[in-house]
Amino acid sequence: MKQQDNYGYYKTQRCYVCLPAGAMKQTKQPKIYTRDQHSISRKNISKNALNVLYGLHKAGYSALLVGGCLRDLLRGETPKDFDVTTDATPEQVKAVFRNCRLIGRRFRIAHVYFGREIIEVATFRANEKGETDIDGLVINHNTFGSIETDVQRRDFTLNALYYNIADFSLIDYVGAMQDIQDSTIRVVGDPEERYEEDPVRMLRAIRFAAKLSMRIEPQAEKAIAEKKHLLENISSARLFDETLKLFLSGYALAAFEELRIHDLFGELFPETDNLLKQFDKPLHAQFKKLIKTSLKNTDYRLAHKEPVTIGFLYAVILWPVYQQKLQTKLDAGVHWHQAIHESIDEVFIQASMRVGIPVRHKSMVRDMWVMQSRLIVDKINKRRIESVLTHKRFRAGFDFLELRLQSGELDLQIFYERWVQAQIDMPEAVSLHDNSRAPYNKNRRRRK
Repeated sequence: MKQQDNYGYYKTQRCYVCLPAGAMKQTKQPKIYTRDQHSISRKNISKNALNVLYGLHKAGYSALLVGGCLRDLLRGETPKDFDVTTDATPEQVKAVFRNCRLIGRRFRIAHVYFGREIIEVATFRANEKGETDIDGLVINHNTFGSIETDVQRRDFTLNALYYNIADFSLIDYVGAMQDIQDSTIRVVGDPEERYEEDPVRMLRAIRFAAKLSMRIEPQAEKAIAEKKHLLENISSARLFDETLKLFLSGYALAAFEELRIHDLFGELFPETDNLLKQFDKPLHAQFKKLIKTSLKNTDYRLAHKEPVTIGFLYAVILWPVYQQKLQTKLDAGVHWHQAIHESIDEVFIQASMRVGIPVRHKSMVRDMWVMQSRLIVDKINKRRIESVLTHKRFRAGFDFLELRLQSGELDLQIFYERWVQAQIDMPEAVSLHDNSRAPYNKNRRRRK
């Protein structure tokens, strides 16, 4: 249980966290929506989330659902996950649930495991910045507070609703219900200050605008234009994770449009963004159509439960940069084989300075781009055709060729038809793609 000494310190197993009475920001009284005033029902809440809520409540702690799950339930959608917040410290949560593990360094939280489902439990945060770097980016925030201070640490109002399991009420400190009804994305607190604390919040605002078809409130929108340069301070690995969320969640095309509208696409892919702005009109339209068609196809595949990979999208997004570098080298008299691989290496070096691309995805991009040179040749014999068809990246390379044709490269029609016919004539070669790796032989002797 939480204990408070005579000086206003909350004692935990890890540390003392100072919360003097007058230090926290004054929070207005919340608006309470009783059970009959909102549409959220326990039958739509995960059984495991309810087990966590009731377990904490029974142990004497506050237990509330918070965040996107409530927003989705109010919009009539099925939440992807359920997050719980409480006044119990992470160690106290672990004492309640044996199937719990503590994670996190910047802010310590508890994960309660129920098979494949994980219920995240976070302790109320204090309304303090915590330890920051010289640019205001928060690097450590392991101070705990109350629900009144916790709401001030939420990023957007649509994620700042609380569902109290004690009486099934909704607690709204920041006008979240009204913003959800108005389809408005509003930052909790001062937008510039909140973006300084964590610049990735700008990308989260874009993601919510694309996913929920909402508009970003003008003040928050203006702050994006003024603070977008702060994304340069974010690690490339974290930006890679954000691109996965932006482009592999079923609304990739909308996310691309929002990024372009708010001039954030260049913060992720500066070279591509510059070329899209500088190319002459026909070429600009062709490359833009290539990217948009690919993103649209990605959304379609995700909607129909078909597999997708971020590697294919990287090949599309970085294609204009590669094409420019390749053409420059060819014009300079560099041998085509050397020009191809030198251009690919340069693209990867520049792109990885902003978005960290894992090696496995770089390998896929390289194979797809090199495959284009093997697919587009004037003269080819049966043996070469079979060699191309049996390549593990043939399908990805052929799909990319088809995408280029759809985007307006009409001179590719004859090559496209050739490979369509080749797959009909040699289906046994194409079927090898699923077995491109030799099966594991458990009797194989271990190498010394």
